[in-house]
Order: sequence, then structure tokens, then C-alpha cells
Amino acid sequence: MLIVSRVQLHNFAAKLPSKAACFRLSIVSGKRSMSSGNATYSLVITPSELASLPRSSTKPIDVTWFMPNVPRDPYKEFLAKRIPGSRRLDLDEVASEHELGLKHMMPSPEVFAEACESIGIEPSSHVVFYDSIGVFSSPRALFMFKAFGHKKASILNGGLPGWVHEGHPTESGELPSAKRASYPKPTLDSKFIRDYADIVKNAQTASNNAEIVLDARSRGRFTGVDPEPRPSLSSGHIPNSRSLPFTELLESRTAGPDSSYTVLRPATETKAIFEEVLGNDGLGPQSNIINSCGSGMTAGVLWLALQELGVNSAIYDESWTGYASRKESKILKGE
Repeated sequence: MLIVSRVQLHNFAAKLPSKAACFRLSIVSGKRSMSSGNATYSLVITPSELASLPRSSTKPIDVTWFMPNVPRDPYKEFLAKRIPGSRRLDLDEVASEHELGLKHMMPSPEVFAEACESIGIEPSSHVVFYDSIGVFSSPRALFMFKAFGHKKASILNGGLPGWVHEGHPTESGELPSAKRASYPKPTLDSKFIRDYADIVKNAQTASNNAEIVLDARSRGRFTGVDPEPRPSLSSGHIPNSRSLPFTELLESRTAGPDSSYTVLRPATETKAIFEEVLGNDGLGPQSNIINSCGSGMTAGVLWLALQELGVNSAIYDESWTGYASRKESKILKGE
């Protein structure tokens, strides 16, 4: 049974335009702007922007994911409350098998295409990813779609709690089966991904010639002072890496007396943060940056913030879990 929230869907539908609106990424004084036409869709959109998009071609996708030590069920929460018309994509299921048993690794083109078809996504669909924390796992989903060349893809800044906080409707209950779509097998752009061999080679390269690895984990895990959330895994960091906790690129918004959510900071602020970490290496279109984290999930936040600044970068898919799980890996402690 489908249950609609007290905010009337009639008002939601009445605001929808007859034609799709396209979004252009524009970094001017740290602000993103919209324009109509044949431009590229913005990587980050607001709840009000999502509410104004045509429902026929817009696909809100819940990609909520929780850390292994968090006792929450994202699917149950999706059934209890979601953006109207949403589908659910499990990043741990839409993934490739890994020799170390790692989760949410980049899927094969076949697995990716099948996942899209099963929830009604076509190459022309505008997919808008969101999670129930605000900005946490949605950037990883966006990264995956961009790596496979999907043009119309965005995240919802503030996620589900931001949507609710702004007074937009929600629904709950079991979903009817999605109308199956057609999605031709895409090609993975290898520039988006780094593997273990790449990281080892980079770690052995002189620092002035190496790609810079930005580590999105907490500073305590980076220095080795704090433990990893995954049992028996050493903390520390990869040679030629620098600490940039993903939380520094986010700001918290209050949604109620005991509730908050995260949004991506304005580009002017994230630019200053990156420049401080990179120092003399600078930040620009030619920057060679690899993003890493605990398991390849929150590295997506760094990747997205860099994209918003016009800087392409890659993600070490295995990230720290894959690196530190191998006995031969060189692990550094301290700053």
C-alpha cells in the first residue's frame, strides 16, 4: 500500500514544467547556476530544483549506504519514507566481486546496464541520487554513472532530510514493479579508477612526480592514532597521500531539535580547503589527484567537490580496506 505524506502531491505536480530543464555548471563566486538549452546537467541540485523537474524523465534514486558498524537497514528506511517516484539502488549489490571480498567495487558494464534496466533507467534519463544522511553515499553513485558515461546525472544536495526539511512530499510502502528499460552496455572510462598496482607504483614514485592521494578518512585514522571501524585492519596511510577528511567539505544543516543533515559547501569554500591541503602543488585542471577513503565510498565526496571546481580526478576503488588488507603494503603512521 502506497502512503503519501500530508504535504499534498497535487502541489508537487502542479509545479512541474512541461519541458525538461537543463542545468549548467557555473562556478562564479562559488555559486552554481541553471540555464535552459542543450548544456550539461548540474552535478549538484537543490530540493526545489528537483521538485521543478519533469517526472516523466527524472529518476530519483535512493542510494543510502551505512558504515558496517551502523545498525540501520537502508531498504527498510526506503520503504518507510522516500521521495515520490523513487527507486532503490544498492551500491553493494551493483558491484563486481573482489578477491578480498570488498563491497561496492565498480561493477562491470553488464552489471551496470542490468541494474539500470531493472529500475527503469535509460541513457536519456536524468537520474538524481540521494541518501538519508544528506551528502554521504550519493556522490559515489554519481561517480559510478559518470564513469560509465551517463550524461544526465546529479546528486540532491541535502538528500532526503533536506527534501523533507524544505516541505516537499514523501511516500512510503511497497513499490510496484518498475517498467523495465533498455540500457545498452556502456564502456567504463578507465581514467576514473585506480587499482592496487597503480597505488603501489605511485607510492614508490618520488613525491615530486607522484599523483597526490587525498585520503577522506578521519585524521586520526590517517595518522594511525585511531582504529579502523573494520576489525583487525591497521590504521595509517599510503605513501604520497595527504589527509582531507570528507567532512571538511560538508556543512551541517539543522532539520529539527534532534535532527541534522549535510550539504556540500559552496565552491569558494571547498576551493580554499583543497588549496590549503595541496599547498605549493596548487589546484587546477592539470592536477593529478587520486581520492581514497575507507572503502571507496566517501572518496566520492572529494571527487564531486573537485568536479565542481573543474578538476578531474580518480578514485582508488579498493581504498584503505584493500590496501591495508595486503601484508605487503607499506603503511605509514603519523602526519
